[in-house]
Parts: sequence; structure tokens; C-alpha cells
Amino acid sequence: MSMSTRIDVPDLFAASYGANGAEARAWINDLPRLGGEFLDHWGLLLDGPVAYGMASLVLPVLRSDGAPAVLKLQQLREETAGTATGLRAWKGDGIVRLLDYDEKSGTQLLERLDATRPLSAVADDGAAVQILAELMARLTSLPAPEGLRRLSDVAAAMLDQVPRAVPALLDPGEQRLVRTCASAVAELVGEAGDRLLHWDLHYDNVLAGEREPWLAIDPEPLAGDPGFELLPALDNRWEEMEATGDVARAVLRRFDLLTEVLGLDRGRAAGWTLGRVLQNALWDIEDGKSALDPAQVAIALTLLRRREWRGGRLLQFTG
Repeated sequence: MSMSTRIDVPDLFAASYGANGAEARAWINDLPRLGGEFLDHWGLLLDGPVAYGMASLVLPVLRSDGAPAVLKLQQLREETAGTATGLRAWKGDGIVRLLDYDEKSGTQLLERLDATRPLSAVADDGAAVQILAELMARLTSLPAPEGLRRLSDVAAAMLDQVPRAVPALLDPGEQRLVRTCASAVAELVGEAGDRLLHWDLHYDNVLAGEREPWLAIDPEPLAGDPGFELLPALDNRWEEMEATGDVARAVLRRFDLLTEVLGLDRGRAAGWTLGRVLQNALWDIEDGKSALDPAQVAIALTLLRRREWRGGRLLQFTG
């Protein structure tokens, strides 16, 4: 294979990701060369059509020994800078295996899973939540290695942003909700935890595997409290939650199963879930939105109704 190998970048991916600014466009423009360079460097052969997500390009490949793998190309960002550190710590236990990694570009060579069979394809929601909860429990059982972003720092930064961000919301009720979420985080920020978190564990980030039935993918590793992991699992397949006719009951069913399997204190887990709602609200406001996502509002209000407050302090979590 010559050193002039180049890959094709799908137009839709180039257009959507390139809209993120000049650095993103520069990365997109360099992708054909970069991808070809790693095919050559790691002795890989393309083995099917290129796939892509919101922020990464994934190429099915064969290694020199014929073993299937995937080459994952993504721009280095703060959220993904610790990916290799996390994957190395997990050692494939409940999560995709890292086979090789390039520190400078963030390029990953990963074991190949079945991308046509995500956990979201499991029709029984109770079974899907159970599988997700068991994976989450395994992944968060490890102490976070050195060098990862810390929830304590992320949470402190969020609290700093709240006063400037809240006025962008048009609904006074939503403004109050965001401040309430911030109050919950302020109570917990001094005990932000030290577990290794995935940070984006939902049904579509779990794929069928061969060595295990289900394995997680696409972590954005963070050191912190496992309660901060729950929200992506709570708002998955939201239309199904609404279709039950009782959203609060559906949310609590998932929340209770997750906290039971992970062995979490429900008050702390509720507080950190409100912290995750706060994070999403701040991201939305930063993106120019003036209203909160309805699913996030419903989840926050459901959890708050279970909390008992006195003088601004959390006393207990009922139910």
C-alpha cells in the first residue's frame, strides 16, 4: 500500500461537521489524507462503506492478520481528550476494546462491533434499561485514572455560568428550574466523586458484540459521581415514555431500576441528574436557545417532586 492512500469523506458529514467553524473545516479538509495515513501506518484494508456520527468518521477495516476492526477519526476536543485513558483503564470490560491509538490526532483503532444492532433495537424497554444499568454499574465500578477531567471542576464551572445564562430563558418557570438545579449541584459539588464515568451512555452507544452480548462505545471519560451518568438513560426513546400516558411514572421506573442496579443513594443520584439537566440547559443557551428541552423539564420536575426541602437544603429523597 503506497503512502499516498486517501479516504473518501461523505459530503453530508463534511457539510454538517464543517458548519462548526474554521477549525472543524480545516480538520475535515485534512481527513482524506489523515485517514489514508493511518490505513497505511497500521497496515489496514478497507472492509466496507464509511459510517459517521455527529462528530466522527468510522471506517470498517481488516488488520494485517485479517481480524476485523474499525478506524475511528475524530477531532480532538476537551470532551474526548481522555478517551484512550478511559478505554485503557476499562480494558474492554463492558466496553469496546482499544487496539491502537495515536495521541497527536486522537485516531483510534477499535474492535469491531455490530453497528446494525444497537441496544435501541431491543423492543422491551425494561430489558434494555436493565442491560444499560448493568453495563453502567460495571463501568463506574473503577476509580478514575489520573489525568481525566473532573466532575468537581465541571460542576464549579457550571455554577459560575448560571447567573449570566438564566436571563436568556423566556419562561420565568424555566428560569426558576435552572436555578433549582444549580442549588442541587451547589449542595453536592464538594463531594463530586472519583469513579470512571462514560458520560454519554445511552441505548445507541451500546452495540452487540461477539465476546460479550453488549458493549458500550463512544465514551467521553470523566472522574465523578455515577449519579451524573443517569440522564442519557432517562430520556432515551422519549416518545415511548410519553406514549405510556404517565411520564413521571415511566421516568421513576427507569430511575429506580438504574439506582438499584448501581447501588446509588437516590437523593445524591437525583441531585446529580439535576446537575446533568443544568449542563444541557447551559449548552442549549450557549447554542442560542431560549427554552429548555421538554423532556429535560419533565425529568427534572419528576425528580424534584420526590425531594423534600427545608430552608433550601435537601432533607431526604422519598419513594
